[in-house]
Amino acid sequence: MTQDEMKKAAGWAALKYVVPGSIVGVGTGSTVNHFIDALATMKDEIKGAVSSSVASTERLKGFGIPVFDLNDVDTLSVYVDGADEINATRDMIKGGGAALTREKIVAAVADQFICIIDNTKTVDVLGTFPLPVEVIPMAREYVAREIRALGGNPVWREGVITDNGNIILDVKGMAITDAKQLETQLNSIVGVVTNGLFAHRGADVVLIGTPDGVVTQQG
Repeated sequence: MTQDEMKKAAGWAALKYVVPGSIVGVGTGSTVNHFIDALATMKDEIKGAVSSSVASTERLKGFGIPVFDLNDVDTLSVYVDGADEINATRDMIKGGGAALTREKIVAAVADQFICIIDNTKTVDVLGTFPLPVEVIPMAREYVAREIRALGGNPVWREGVITDNGNIILDVKGMAITDAKQLETQLNSIVGVVTNGLFAHRGADVVLIGTPDGVVTQQG
């Protein structure tokens, strides 16, 4: 089974967590694209979706799935999204696609967070994948200095502007053993919008596509 086939298996497996008649939170990325394809098969059974990125919004609308503004929605029963890395306690690094802030906001609103990944995304210690930090442009160098003081090596992802009009610093060289503490430390730096650690709001359920099928992990 190829990596894309494992992603597809995980994406389609998330359908069983979708509540009929509800508005579904939808994330961003290649695995989520498979979930959106699957969601289209039951679009008449849901009210619509809230999307964490422009790209996902366009894909949802392409299937005729109504997309709501999160400000008009009180609650989401489920949010389905991928991860760039995830550990055994379901802490994640996200933001490879630069949509981390909107993803984190939608995840905060959802009752349940379903993470869909292929088995290459599971790690013992977070940090091999560079940790994205969304930063107000004028604060780039200040934030970079503060991150270096924490032991990280921030690299500006040049040419990338987030959907919110900000820039991304990718933090390399950190073995993240206390994800919650680092998430809080980074978010306390003036000029940081948010960072790609999803630890305070980690996944409730992880669906892992493997060569032998989809493995489910939950607390």
